[in-house]
Amino acid sequence: MVQLQVKRGDENQFLFTTSVDAQVDTVIQQIAAIYNGRLKVDRICLEIPELAEHGISLPPNMQGLTDDQIVDLKLRDEWEDKCVPSGGPIFRKDDIGRRNGHAPNDKMKEVLMKTVEESKALISNKQVKANVCVTMEMVKEALDQLRGAVTIVYPMGLPPHDPIRMEFDEREDLTGTQASLQVISEDECQLWWAGKEMQRGKKLQDFVGKNEKTKLVVKIQKKLEDADDDSYLDSQWSDRQALKRQFQGLTNIKWGPR
Repeated sequence: MVQLQVKRGDENQFLFTTSVDAQVDTVIQQIAAIYNGRLKVDRICLEIPELAEHGISLPPNMQGLTDDQIVDLKLRDEWEDKCVPSGGPIFRKDDIGRRNGHAPNDKMKEVLMKTVEESKALISNKQVKANVCVTMEMVKEALDQLRGAVTIVYPMGLPPHDPIRMEFDEREDLTGTQASLQVISEDECQLWWAGKEMQRGKKLQDFVGKNEKTKLVVKIQKKLEDADDDSYLDSQWSDRQALKRQFQGLTNIKWGPR
């Protein structure tokens, strides 16, 4: 067996165990699935505290509006009466106007928050120090725990536009968000060992032999065929200022006459 250490930059993400007989393509697919699955868990764990504090998400056409604007525009949240938390709601106004303010009671809030902590711990990068390898089954278990807790509090389900529901239904929209820059595809997942690229189609044993104690340092980088080792720095996904320029409307600018 070979233990791989997956990193993002210099930060440890998780450990992964595979066989020296495994195809590199297969290992890449498995690592990418776990990596993206952990991101999904993190996104849900960021939204659930908002659900616990302020209730379900408002329809997109009502988000960010004041009470007076909602009245003037004669808008109504048809999901307010359909999605009532178990045990009855407690009103906690959402000052930024994303959620309707009809929050779960303290007991149901505790169910949600406790599950968030348990799910985060299951796939945390602290598992690296504990020498615990993360598997896709662990990622699925974390997602199932979160889904179960939300179902306990909202047995009727969440509105289809709620970001938590969209994550569970695989309908999340990450366009233009920082999260979209972190999600990786199989073609963007590249394995490195001692600074040398592993070529696709080979087996891990071609590089590490049969030493069971061998550890590989695995870095997630954009796949750039026939490129220099540091040329990934010129790619869009590695540009930390990309999101800022997008908000400022500074993308797709061309100079010169048209």
